[in-house]
Amino acid sequence: MSRLTRADLDALPTYVPGRTVPGAVKLASNEVPYGPLPGVVEAIVAAAAESHRYPDMGVVALREALAERHGVHPDRIATGCGSVALTEHLVRTASLPGDEVVYAWRSFEAYPIIAATAAATSVRVPNTAEHGHDLPAMAAAVTGRTRLVLVCNPNNPTGTAVRRADLDAFLDRVPGDVLVVIDEAYREFVTDDAVPDALVTYGDRPNVVVLRTLSKAWGLAGLRVGFLVAQPEVAAAVRKVVTPFSTSGAAQAAALAALKATGEMSRRAALVVAERERLLTALRKHVPEVPESQANFVWLPLGDRSVEFAQACERGGVIVRPFAGDGVRVTVGTPDENDAFLAAAEPALTSA
Repeated sequence: MSRLTRADLDALPTYVPGRTVPGAVKLASNEVPYGPLPGVVEAIVAAAAESHRYPDMGVVALREALAERHGVHPDRIATGCGSVALTEHLVRTASLPGDEVVYAWRSFEAYPIIAATAAATSVRVPNTAEHGHDLPAMAAAVTGRTRLVLVCNPNNPTGTAVRRADLDAFLDRVPGDVLVVIDEAYREFVTDDAVPDALVTYGDRPNVVVLRTLSKAWGLAGLRVGFLVAQPEVAAAVRKVVTPFSTSGAAQAAALAALKATGEMSRRAALVVAERERLLTALRKHVPEVPESQANFVWLPLGDRSVEFAQACERGGVIVRPFAGDGVRVTVGTPDENDAFLAAAEPALTSA
């Protein structure tokens, strides 16, 4: 019997979402724990009354709001079902089968899946000993077949961030006909002034695309709204391949409402940052190698102990996200949730 699906997909890893266990504290999915921003639920309810109608496929109002917020023309913006979907669209837009996509590893686990489904070749560049992007090695990995380089800043799942001087030098080395996609899903949690805002610093470079999401700090993880800022011709090409109507009417309404609550978003992000620093201090007493984080999660480089540690946390009523053989990512929750995590984690770390 002939195959009905591509044989190469047999080796493709499946995206693993953070697990939800009834009654347990969930710190596995990089969500913000404080609920929807003011006005969001009301906007969703109002949009539900029009759910029998197709949404605005051009996402005009939201693109205009984002353009005004970031000081760019709406023609430079494309929206999609989260920044991960826009990464997929970018790879499809820029590469043909056999072309290369360069990215750090370990980084966002969707990158190899996206490259494979586009029949592109993944070029994984190992992280540094400090769990961050090795930008000189990534630049050296660019060949005549490279179409995109993905820079996750801050990096998921390690939380490390690339600083401006290093990113400047990297961009100067990458050829102008290669897209550099700077994935800033966690930008709102960055507190290190040396970590550049790519929209401000590199937004006018012809080959730079900046990804953002409203799933994290803006609290819309359940509605999936992401956007990119690129040069008009790149953004227009992405809009051509985006699944029609993929940004639903409810998602558009919720995003517009969330963007009006900037002050509250910033206040909540500051709460997350304060708890992040508390977790880092507590965890380094047991694992000094825990790296700095500029995201809403922390990384424990536990290697072969990662799965065992996650299981110990689960027995203590807390769900974290292990990456077998590498480490464990822990989302920053509320103070009570973080206390529960530390109560479960510290005995496991002490007994190791």
